[in-house]
This record gives sequence, C-alpha cells and structure tokens, in this order.
Amino acid sequence: VVRRHLLQRYEHQPFISCLAGFYSCRWKRYQRGRTEPGKCCCKTRECMFFPLLVGAFCFSLVFLYMWGEAKNDYNNFDWYNYGNLGFWFLWSLVLLIVAAILFVYITLLLVLAMCLLAEGQQLYLHWSHKIGTFIVLGFSITALFILSVLWGDQWKTVRLSFQVTAPYLHIGAITIMVLLSWPVALHAIRADKKVVQVIIVGPYLAILLFLFLIPLGMYSPCIREMGTLGPKPALIGHRGAPMLAPENTEMSFQKTIEHGGDGLETDVTISYDGVPFLMHDSTLRRTTNIKEVYPNDTGQNAALFSWDTLQELNAGTWFLKDKPFSCMGSLSRADQNQAMNQSIYKLSNFLRLADSQNKLVIFDLYRPPEKHPYRNSWINRTLEVILNESGIRPHLVLWLENDMRSFVQSVAPGFQQTLGSKAPVEDLSMGNIVKLNLAYTEMSSEDIRKYAEANITTNLYVVNEPWLFSLAWCSGAHSVTTNAVHTLKNLSQPLFLMTPQQYNMMWILTDLTSVLLISLIFAL
Repeated sequence: VVRRHLLQRYEHQPFISCLAGFYSCRWKRYQRGRTEPGKCCCKTRECMFFPLLVGAFCFSLVFLYMWGEAKNDYNNFDWYNYGNLGFWFLWSLVLLIVAAILFVYITLLLVLAMCLLAEGQQLYLHWSHKIGTFIVLGFSITALFILSVLWGDQWKTVRLSFQVTAPYLHIGAITIMVLLSWPVALHAIRADKKVVQVIIVGPYLAILLFLFLIPLGMYSPCIREMGTLGPKPALIGHRGAPMLAPENTEMSFQKTIEHGGDGLETDVTISYDGVPFLMHDSTLRRTTNIKEVYPNDTGQNAALFSWDTLQELNAGTWFLKDKPFSCMGSLSRADQNQAMNQSIYKLSNFLRLADSQNKLVIFDLYRPPEKHPYRNSWINRTLEVILNESGIRPHLVLWLENDMRSFVQSVAPGFQQTLGSKAPVEDLSMGNIVKLNLAYTEMSSEDIRKYAEANITTNLYVVNEPWLFSLAWCSGAHSVTTNAVHTLKNLSQPLFLMTPQQYNMMWILTDLTSVLLISLIFAL
C-alpha cells in the first residue's frame, strides 16, 4: 500500500512540476513546498498577491466584456481619435486585441494557481508574473476609467447587452463555481478547525445561492411567448452602406438599395453658393482628397467652399486607403474602380434616387457657420431643393430638424415630422410628431409600446451588431438606422429568442446539474 501510494505521488510530479514551473518558475521538486492541513496556502508576503491576481482577473474580464460589447460603436471611437490625432487608424481593434491578450494571460495564471491549490501546493508567484499582474490591473482600471469619463454612454450598452446575454452569463458563472468546488472542498476538508471550514465554505455557498436565485430578477424582451414577436424593424442605411462603399456617396446609397434597405440616412451641409450637399464632418479632410488638391484649406469648414470647388474633389479614394471598418470584406475589382471615382453628392440627386426607388429619407441638417450667405436661410434653401428641385414625394421625407418646425409643416404638410428626443405623448401629438429618432442607448420596450399606442413609431440609431438589432426587434422598434444593412437583412428572427418555458427549463437544469456535481465533489 505504501509503495503504491509513493508511486502515485511520483506519477503526479511531472504535472505539478509543469504547474509550479509556469506559475513560480520552480521546476525542481526541492524548490516547492506542500500546504499542511489547516495552514495557509502561501506565505504572508504572497498572500497579498493572490487577491491582486483575482482582482486583475475581474477587472480585465469587465473591461474585455465591456469593450467586446462596444463593437457596435467602434467606428465612433476611431472617428473620435481621428479628430484628435489627425490620421485614421483602427484603434478600437488594437484595444480589443490587447484586452484579449491580457485577459488570457491573467486567466492562465489564475487557473495555474487553482490547480496548484487543488494539488495542495504552496503558492509563489514569480516576480515577472507579479509585474505582469500589476500591468494587467493597471491597464484595465485605467482603460475603464478613461472610457467612463470620455464615453460614459457605453455603460448603457453594457446594461442593454445583459438583456440578451444574462441567461448565458448565468450558465458560465455556474460552470465556474462547479470548477471551483474542487479546491474549495479540498481545503475545507484539510482544515483542522470548524471555524476555518466555515470561512472557506460559507462565502462559496453564499455566492452559489445568489447565482441560483439571480434569474428571478432577470428581464429580457427576447424571452416571450410564441406569437407575440412584432414585425422585423425596417433597415435605414446610415450614410448609405459605409461598410461597402464610401459614406454619403451615390455608390453607398446604391448599395443600400441593392441589399434591400427600406430607407436612406444622410447629413446635409450647404455650400457657400447655396447648393445643399452630403457631408457628415465639418471639414473635408477625412472623406475627400482635399489635402492633395487644396493642402492649405484642410481645416476649413466644408460649407465655406463653392459647389464648383467641391466638385473637383474625390470622395472615394480615402475609403480604399483607410478601410474605416474592421469587419469590411474585400471589394471586387469593379467595386474598387467605382469607389475610386466617387464625388461629393448633391442633396437634389440624393432625393431623386430615393424617390425613384420609393425609399424613405432622413437627414441631419447642419446650419452654416457665421458669415455664411445662407446662415439665416438654410432651412428655406433646403426646402426649396426638396419641394421644387428634387420632385420627391413628401411622405418619403422624415423631417428631423426642430428649428422652424411650424413653418416647415405649413409649407410641406406631407412630411413625416420626426423628433430626435423623447417627450410626453401629449406634446408629440400636439406637434404632429409621427416618429421618434432615438439613440439605441435610449431603447425601452415600455416606451416604444407606449408611443406605438399613440401611433408614433420609433427609429433607433446606429444599430450594427446582430445582438443589438435582435434586442431592438424584441423591444418593438419599427426601424433602425444601421451601417450593416447587408448583414442584418439576413436575420430571419432575433438571436437569443426563447419562450419563458424554455428559459425556465434551462435555468432549472443548470442549477440541478451543478448541485449534483458539487455534491459529488464534496462527497468524494
């Protein structure tokens, strides 16, 4: 019996050597020490590093989840950095890769520590890993702080994501607790005092009970009875199809139409000589070749150029050079040639295209800067183009601009009046508002239902990710503005859609299975 016991311990040594080697750089047996029953798993000085390791894991997990769910807005993040740095780069993707690498690193260290504890070995974190732990902890906390200050709305995205991921996060958390049950049970059994056993097992069981009951407080509009799901939201191309073609160009809007988009969204600026054209940025630097044609005017407001000057610029080569979206596919040779020959698009041409294809249009209208000839007549000039020059049918226009709304209603009663913020239903009805255009972070199934009962529809912007579109669908949104018409059109039903009965079955089976496994581990 003694000989067999010694052989079993010898057979385990290579495994322990690998664990201790990677964790502590102590590859030889005499360098390691075992934990005596009832004793601490590590020396006093090392005790402070294990909580830091756990803390680094938690913060890196929170940041990785937060930044992973922020993918919907990566383009906004890169655009913000472009405005500050002056050149385009996919900083969002770099940040995601760094966060993933650091999380994998700290997770491996934590797994090694748990395995060593399960084998009854003392913990000693090598100094290089201690430095790595501080780097992961510092990076995660700093990144979370900076993003919270500069981009605090992203936490609203995280909260929305829980409405679709919570059931699956619950399963993941229960799985982790099952895996942790082995070292917890081992150290509880080895403890020589009841008080120590309670200290070890008590918090573990409290967290486990909390996880078992947390589904009682979960809410998701995607957990619903069969037959209660509303129609799929209409898709409005945000500046056209900017993942497939240069934004706000004729090619971009044509791509939206080709992929079955229901509407077109854009941004309207007025040139110095009174020609409304499509441009999102205040300058021409990002989306044209003005740096090559007029290098001294790159910082000048786009509205201060004449239309003849604007026509000289190329509005497509930047798209092939900068590749503004990380998930862009490769373009065909024909599309590349077409993109290279795009120019700045006139509002009148845009409206004619929408009318010919029976597509809704919605646009942000930018007031010209000081000393601009159309500074005080910008709305009148835009109305002239819509009503007299374009020939678009009025009901296709979703009028968003709030200034002079009463005047616009009097000269163009056929426009669908649209408001960019929430308001009481009574106020909306008095203002003849028929649609709300809201940021997706303001999504609320209760508010959407309340407005729908008053015949006021809701459009959410900018919705790119399938999970977010699924949530908008389940919440009852009537349309979404998106950069990804070509991908969202393929969704036949929301992701994560399930009935309450299916969810309850998943919840109960998860809890019962985990109770059985944990009981077996403690019993053995």
